Amino acid sequence: MYQPVSLFIGLRYSRAAKGNAFISFISFFSITGITLGLIALITVISVMNGFEDKLKKSMLGYIPHISLENQNHTLEDVEQFALQFQSDPRINHITPYVKAEALLQTSAEIRPILLQGVFLTEQFTALQDKMTQGQWQRLFSTRYSIAMSQYLANKLQLRVGDQVRVIVPAASSFTPVGRVPSQRLFTLVATFSTGSEVDTALAFTRGEFVSRLLKTSPEKVPEIAFELNDAFLIDEILNDYHIHFSQFTTTDWRATQGTLFSAVAMEKRIMSLLLGLIILVAVFNIVSALIMMVGEKQSEVAILQTLGLTPAKIQQVFIVQGLYNGVLGTVIGASLGVLFAANINEILAAVGLHFLGGVALPVLFEPMQLTLIFTSSIAMSFIATLYPAAKAAAIRPAEVLRYE
Repeated sequence: MYQPVSLFIGLRYSRAAKGNAFISFISFFSITGITLGLIALITVISVMNGFEDKLKKSMLGYIPHISLENQNHTLEDVEQFALQFQSDPRINHITPYVKAEALLQTSAEIRPILLQGVFLTEQFTALQDKMTQGQWQRLFSTRYSIAMSQYLANKLQLRVGDQVRVIVPAASSFTPVGRVPSQRLFTLVATFSTGSEVDTALAFTRGEFVSRLLKTSPEKVPEIAFELNDAFLIDEILNDYHIHFSQFTTTDWRATQGTLFSAVAMEKRIMSLLLGLIILVAVFNIVSALIMMVGEKQSEVAILQTLGLTPAKIQQVFIVQGLYNGVLGTVIGASLGVLFAANINEILAAVGLHFLGGVALPVLFEPMQLTLIFTSSIAMSFIATLYPAAKAAAIRPAEVLRYE
């Protein structure tokens, strides 16, 4: 099979047994360094992607991704407004929404919560799969019903069917003994467990009951909640529909949870940078090995030039030789990295490492991210070959062969 002469010679140099053991060691070290760096980078990034995805599902699945506030809309207005977005595949649900800061009081304890009002059964569909006791649908069949986390129920010493007093300090009424916060006895009809911070702060009831506690009209819907298929598309949605949202006061999930996800994103970038430096150090070993190889092969390069190879062809020979190490380390490292990350829980269990509570590390592969890591490693390897290859191309045959 025909091969360009520069490719043929470059591969022969790469695969041939090296006469200089030190050059062989540096070449091996560069391949091993790239391999280990990619294994570490792919594993860490995949696990952090998994944690981020788990956080996104466990924390952002139970709050509105976008909230539009306008005190003058009715349920019918919300339905008409939602029709404008029904063809957008990025938007999962548009529903009426009402919330209130409240206190849950029993004889055992008082707990502050955010009380969220539910108007439609399809709201918070992710939560309905997390039920531990009772039924979500009972929120709509039982008067003054409430659903809370199993964590809150245990803290308040409540079971399904028990009553809890809900107090809303923001609304109050005058009585003979003075101003009294709005309050009402609610019946616990369901408990859930998300395994996240949501369990400590949220409770759910019907929207009309929240409106009555706030002493506002049950016919009015103070907010419209958007649930997106991907909560990270928030900027895209806000930019595309800024005209539609101009009549509302707009807030999104970043107001309450943005700091946490920004911290996770920053940690991912820092870890990628640090592990990328490991790969970069290994790539620089390609430079060292090639420079020493150029010095050792000066007479052979001079002979090749006298046989008709141009400086450009000589440069390509050493680029091929350097890329051989870079591509080999990248292919091995990327393959082992994906295999290691995909089986990390089994590997940790095999060596006797277990997390508290038997929690498994979540792993999520993003094809675009893996492609970027792979191509960046090869690109760095290519750049590392340019200087040694240019140095080889600058060799003058007459000076090298003068005393041969």
